[in-house]
Amino acid sequence: MRRRPGSHGLGSLFAATALGLVAALWTWTAPGDPALFPAPANAGEVEVHVLDNGFHTDLAIPRALLEARSGPLAEAVRSLPPGDWVLIGWGDARFYVDQSPISDRLPDGLRAFFSPGNASVIMLDPTRNDPRRVAADQRRSLRLSAAGFAAMTDHIEASLDLADGRARIAAARAGDDARFFASHEHFWIGRLCNHWSAGVLNAAGLPVRPLRSVTSAEIMATIERAQLDTTASRD
Repeated sequence: MRRRPGSHGLGSLFAATALGLVAALWTWTAPGDPALFPAPANAGEVEVHVLDNGFHTDLAIPRALLEARSGPLAEAVRSLPPGDWVLIGWGDARFYVDQSPISDRLPDGLRAFFSPGNASVIMLDPTRNDPRRVAADQRRSLRLSAAGFAAMTDHIEASLDLADGRARIAAARAGDDARFFASHEHFWIGRLCNHWSAGVLNAAGLPVRPLRSVTSAEIMATIERAQLDTTASRD
């Protein structure tokens, strides 16, 4: 079959354009908000932590700061069992909650990744363990302005799927203090747990690389870059 004149050139042009678009999206950075982060000099600061278990990231926030707010997120936190800190994460409504051996959950993992419209949940897990004692390679600490913290928690709250203005529990585990509240967002390969964490950090004022935020390592690197930029701007 004879190729039409110019078709090879058009195909190469299309491939180059597609490759360039992917590269641009891969390196694209969603800008932060300098009015929120870093905290202005002599302004009040709030310390939060991001914990990395190797593939998933959770935020660790002082419970008292969450309970001091008004609204459904604060009400949900007040309903939790005791604990001075609250771990907050997001994921698929089934795969994220299930703690059976990963080898038994591979089909469900494929479903969570590749089926569209998967239901999701926000985990609120009260803990007495101080996140500052977590190994340094598994933790990043972040100091936010009061406004940045408010924007971050507003973003988390906006992810909740409310019923009559209240967060609703979608799942709980026997013998576990974690509660999983329904989220209106959908989990799939294009919107994973670390993408959600990146959105939370961006709401707090940090610049993030959305497409690259597939991995927990990128979330940790996001905080490192923001802290380096803050140090450089203050020198």
